[in-house]
Amino acid sequence: MQILCVIPARLGANRLPRKPLRLLSGEPLVRHVARRALESAIACRVVVATDHPSVAEAVTHLPIDVIFTDPAHRCGTERVAEVAARREFSGAEIVLNVQGDEPFFPVEAARDAVREVETGRPVGTVGAQLDPADLLDPDRVKVVVDGDGVARGFARTVSASAAWHRDGDVRRHLGIYAYSRSALARWVAAPPAAEERAEGLEQLRPLQLGMSIGVVRYDAPAPPAVDTIDDLSAAERYMTLSTQRVG
Repeated sequence: MQILCVIPARLGANRLPRKPLRLLSGEPLVRHVARRALESAIACRVVVATDHPSVAEAVTHLPIDVIFTDPAHRCGTERVAEVAARREFSGAEIVLNVQGDEPFFPVEAARDAVREVETGRPVGTVGAQLDPADLLDPDRVKVVVDGDGVARGFARTVSASAAWHRDGDVRRHLGIYAYSRSALARWVAAPPAAEERAEGLEQLRPLQLGMSIGVVRYDAPAPPAVDTIDDLSAAERYMTLSTQRVG
């Protein structure tokens, strides 16, 4: 199956303004994500979908496409869907969304999310080991996974009394989605669910539609994603340590 990888990179992030352009080891964050997507060789095409020319400038000289998308999109999946609907990408049967704040996304887990779709799931995503300290941190999105490897719910904070996760495996959700073309179209055609608007979590929309989301279990701690200025510092430390181990 042909696979298209799209990296949504909106300039006006709420928690960390101008996030795609924040420097990590001297380079813009979005450039790290794009390079990793290229090196993974998962997709036949890699696209950065953005709403601002400065993001396009940040990935110059990489062998990728840059598409300017509607700044009014409410979530990354809507931005991804606009790209996937373009004629030049019509041959892609599976669309992989790697969010622009995942500079160290686990490549094999992303491949496994794609395999979820190849084997019939509408959507595939990834859940990593959850640090108990992150349970009540709203910047760390949680997913609860049932015994069949399907998402039962997503939340920013999880209390001990929350009924939806009592019988499931609670994991840290990573910003990786694979969709069949039809599932992506159905997702964005529906209005945001009330829970999606309240939590600020786009993945609640397909659950409200009754769509099955397969969750790949990544049995290691989540590599740093960048949602806040503290996350950026953690990502810098992670990169330094990774470089030292390689050296």
